[in-house]
Amino acid sequence: MRVLVVEDEKVLADAIATGLRREAMAVDVAYDGAAALEKTGYIDYDVIVLDRDLPKVHGDEVARRLVAQRSASRILMLTAAGDVDDKVEGLGLGADDYLAKPFVFVELVARVRALGRRSAPALPPVLERGGIRLDPGKRLVTRDGGEVALTKKEFAVLEELMRAEGAVVSQEDLLDKAWDENIDPFTNVVRVTMMTLRKKLGEPQVIETVPGVGYRL
Repeated sequence: MRVLVVEDEKVLADAIATGLRREAMAVDVAYDGAAALEKTGYIDYDVIVLDRDLPKVHGDEVARRLVAQRSASRILMLTAAGDVDDKVEGLGLGADDYLAKPFVFVELVARVRALGRRSAPALPPVLERGGIRLDPGKRLVTRDGGEVALTKKEFAVLEELMRAEGAVVSQEDLLDKAWDENIDPFTNVVRVTMMTLRKKLGEPQVIETVPGVGYRL
């Protein structure tokens, strides 16, 4: 899942990003509204965690522009303005969810995951395919009942393959969904991650390489 955190308090923004990355999400950060609009112009995010009181371009205006552009990104407004009127106003701007500060981080993670499921065709919270069961909420993978220990990136790559439901996923799409904007597009990190993932999942192999196209589970 690709997430953009838009928050002008840098310490908080970086802390949220670090926490979400630990949940196997690919996370970029923008510290003002103008940077957020720039990033959303060339990256398709599943979820945008958006503060309202932002410099340069207010968070409300960011939400308005994304809605006007018919962006598929789901917006979670995260702000200190948390009374009922503020929530109603924020949701009226086009936000999909609203969480007031201070917040409990596990709730933020749960809300981001819920919005991520809504940014694509509906899928069950727990994914199952080819004897593999992946639970994003618990960050648990099993194959034929046995637990498979994966790194955050291996987990994220497997999740994207399972969400494709048998369709081919390109290397570019995996880089976009499992890594952030700082990744070198010419790196072999996808191939290396795929090798270790296949080894951990064991036999028989369930991940197919489609030459020149990508990978399929």
